[in-house]
Amino acid sequence: MLKIILITMLIVAICIALLSVKILFKKNGRFPNTHVSGSKAMRKRGIGCVQSQDREAQKDNPHAIPERRSLAEETNN
Repeated sequence: MLKIILITMLIVAICIALLSVKILFKKNGRFPNTHVSGSKAMRKRGIGCVQSQDREAQKDNPHAIPERRSLAEETNN
């Protein structure tokens, strides 16, 4: 049982080391940007990230017309 756990830990450590070679040894090495907004082809097509679109939609529009209060709210005041 212990032998299997040690072998598994060794395999995982080797995988992590191999995945981080580019990041550790390359000058200004960084994780690749796999986000939709990081792709030039996606931006060229006008495709954006859902999170970015949601963030934009949540912003207050200074030109928006305020909503009218309902009749029930007006009678309660």
